[in-house]
Amino acid sequence: MSPDGAWCFSDPADTEVITLARILEGSAPLLLVTHDEDDGGWQFLDGEHVFEDDAVVACLGEMVQFDPSLLELADLPVGWYAWRTRPDQPWTWAAGEPPSVLPG
Repeated sequence: MSPDGAWCFSDPADTEVITLARILEGSAPLLLVTHDEDDGGWQFLDGEHVFEDDAVVACLGEMVQFDPSLLELADLPVGWYAWRTRPDQPWTWAAGEPPSVLPG
C-alpha cells in the first residue's frame, strides 16, 4: 500500500506469487523480483539457485507486508526484474531475464 493506504500494484493483493520458504523464514534475504514475461506472474527470490521444491506460494499483499520496500516495484513492467545486493540497498531494474549471477 502507498503511504495514503491505496494499493499500488495493478495485480490484486490476493494474487498468488512464488517465493521461497527460506526467505519467509528469515534465513535468506529477498534480493530478486521477477515480473515474468510468459504469464505476468511475480517471483520473489534470493538470487541463489532455486529448485522447484524450494518454491512456496504466497499472496502479493503478504509479500508487501513482509517487505514494504516492494512497493517501489509496483510499476515493474512485465518482462523485467529488479535486484539489490542487500536488503538495505535500493532496487535496480532491468528488462529481460535475470542473469545467473546478479550484478553487484
